[in-house]
Amino acid sequence: MMKWLYKLEYKHPNWCIPNLMMVIIAGKALVYVAEMFSYNFSLIEKLSLNFNMVLRGEVWRLVTFLFVPDTTTPIALLITLYFYYFIGHGLELAWGDFKFNVYYLFGTVGAIAAAVLMWAVFGIGYPRSPYFNPSRFEEHAMLWPNTQLLLFFIIPVKIKYLAWFSAAVCLFNFIFGGWMSRFSIPLSPAIPTGGVFF
Repeated sequence: MMKWLYKLEYKHPNWCIPNLMMVIIAGKALVYVAEMFSYNFSLIEKLSLNFNMVLRGEVWRLVTFLFVPDTTTPIALLITLYFYYFIGHGLELAWGDFKFNVYYLFGTVGAIAAAVLMWAVFGIGYPRSPYFNPSRFEEHAMLWPNTQLLLFFIIPVKIKYLAWFSAAVCLFNFIFGGWMSRFSIPLSPAIPTGGVFF
């Protein structure tokens, strides 16, 4: 089914960014630190995926939104970045750098497509997809369902149960949320493949 991907990887194995998850995490950390020192200027606002601004020539937003941190508190940021590394690096090891890059690229294109739809239908910029990162979590749970995590650093929980909860939240938001959720959930890789294509 994915022969084209295998052929592309065979012919061009170096067409990828090694350790992409570490690059994304480092970028988020740098943006967070830079935002702390930008007193009269919001770097996060300048980097977020706002399609209204993209149409005004700020095309860098089509890439830089990937580096916008998901939280504004230091402890939450550290926990989030560690968790993203744990999940993303696991997928990189399982699939290899090339396939993980392709997976991340599809998620990025999906987030941009959601932004375009929000702009076309409602005329709003739509900053970024909140479902892009949870989708990687669900992929990890499909591959290693019995991995145990410490919820709140205390309660041991298997990752498959957290993934079911995350999927239930996505479904709830799709049904009862606004159009932002209805556009972004299907267009992000929110439905995990479990690596069946890779």
